[in-house]
Amino acid sequence: MSPSRFDTMSMNWVQRKIYLYNVTFGLYMLDPWERYLFNGLVIVLMWFIFYNGYRNLNEICKRYIW
Repeated sequence: MSPSRFDTMSMNWVQRKIYLYNVTFGLYMLDPWERYLFNGLVIVLMWFIFYNGYRNLNEICKRYIW
């Protein structure tokens, strides 16, 4: 497998995942600025979830495991 073929295959995979994300959440019909706003809100929401999940997991580990 040549490097250019690998890059093409991986890019096709990434493009398919982005397309699936856009179609699943209906982002394909939004303007670019609306997509950026929605994606920014998703990133902030995910950050809150992971940050608070890490904090709670840390407390659980301290309380019950260590």
